[in-house]
Amino acid sequence: MIQSIDLQATPGHLIRRAQQIAVAIFAEQLASADITPVQFAILNALLDSPGIDQVSLAKRVAFDPATSGSVIGRLESKSWVVREADPADRRRKLLWVTPQGVQALASIQTDVARVQEKILSPLSAQEQSQFVHLLSRLVQGHQVS
Repeated sequence: MIQSIDLQATPGHLIRRAQQIAVAIFAEQLASADITPVQFAILNALLDSPGIDQVSLAKRVAFDPATSGSVIGRLESKSWVVREADPADRRRKLLWVTPQGVQALASIQTDVARVQEKILSPLSAQEQSQFVHLLSRLVQGHQVS
């Protein structure tokens, strides 16, 4: 007879639950801002790399290009991002955050910081630091170049 696995002791299940919790806290804290965690990640990455192409941006934020393309389309419809063809290769799309996008990001910075604090709030300061460090190592250890 097969025995059930204790899901509360499996990293995959716990990571999935942590992701659900993080998304729920983000949605609750930023309900009035009309922005999703994926949209925030894309806008934030574009601030660091204005004019980046769509495929490189997708890799940077670890989303598949098809998903990021539809998210970028929603950001364009909000006038937060502009997408233009690369003059050297018209198939390649280059991206920039618009002034409205910068303003939208600026208006939620405090709320985004609160989200991070709330996610980690069950842990002590030392545990928070250790947890983020270990998560970072886990993600980096599974990065595909």
